[in-house]
Amino acid sequence: MKENTTYDALVLFSAGLDSLLTAKVLMKQGLRVKCLHFVTPFFGHPGHVKGWEKTYGLDIDIIDVGNAYVDMMRKGPKYGFGKLFNPCVDCKILMLSTAKKLLKKYGASFIATGEVVGQRPMSQRPDALNSIRNDSETEGFLLRPLSAKHLPPTPMEESGLVDREQLYGFYGRGRKDQMALVRELGVREEDIPTPAGGCRLTESPSACRYAPIFEHYPDATDQDFYLANVGRQYWAGTHWLSIGRDKISNEMIERNIRPTDYVFQLKDYPGPLVLGRPFAGEWSEEALRDAAAMTAYFSPRARRAGTETPVILRQGDEERELSVLPSKENSTGFHENVWKDVKYVRNGMDHHHTR
Repeated sequence: MKENTTYDALVLFSAGLDSLLTAKVLMKQGLRVKCLHFVTPFFGHPGHVKGWEKTYGLDIDIIDVGNAYVDMMRKGPKYGFGKLFNPCVDCKILMLSTAKKLLKKYGASFIATGEVVGQRPMSQRPDALNSIRNDSETEGFLLRPLSAKHLPPTPMEESGLVDREQLYGFYGRGRKDQMALVRELGVREEDIPTPAGGCRLTESPSACRYAPIFEHYPDATDQDFYLANVGRQYWAGTHWLSIGRDKISNEMIERNIRPTDYVFQLKDYPGPLVLGRPFAGEWSEEALRDAAAMTAYFSPRARRAGTETPVILRQGDEERELSVLPSKENSTGFHENVWKDVKYVRNGMDHHHTR
């Protein structure tokens, strides 16, 4: 927050086109706008914020709601999931509820979003928009500038703080109106955000990484899900292996090591850093040897050697050496999940509330 600055509006800023246009439309009216970029293991790009501020001339704060989001998912989203693991309605409720709590901090009068009536089948139907407003308790200070003319006037418009005539009546999935507004606002063509989902919960490979954590680890925090985003992910029941793909993912895995984790690393060859996270007590010797063999398997040089390879195993302050043949085949059952194998986890978490 800029020193001694107060704001008129807080804008939920995903860095997508609609949220960018929302901020610009309000700024064009002379309103002071603070953008809130929400971050969880499932979405958000905090490393891009400085660049967005420079490119778009915005004032953006990063709002971390990772653990609150995990808790919402764990309890089962009230409005259920989309096609995969995406709780789109509950997601927007959580962000708006958080923004509401921040109004006083920023001295702001209202919250604005880039929602467009009818644009998304789950979260932007008229009834869903009403549920989002009601459940987040933001009626009276929630404005949707891009679709305002399809919605009743808000107190901000009635008071004259916001000029309703300078708001819009966008509807549906088309982007023609948005692109016309881009030109009207003078956003350079090269700066137009590219259309993208942006949420890993809508992607099958990512959903497969997250489902076993929800299934086996009721005390998981956002850090467990950040770890699930890294490298290769293998599961065998409650046995979880994160296998680095490159230097960057190895470093990210290293930063996530806990004292109870098993850490595998080749002694004589370059290869991945591998983290085994136990959720249900110590691993058997067989499971440890299988994990060591997989560590060796993902080293091309160890595979080419074709002989037993020493692997260093650490847990806390203890360290020992295992000698194994590189192999992906294992009796423990380590495998990469596919969606058809884990969708029952999603179904179990979906409470099917009356909507």
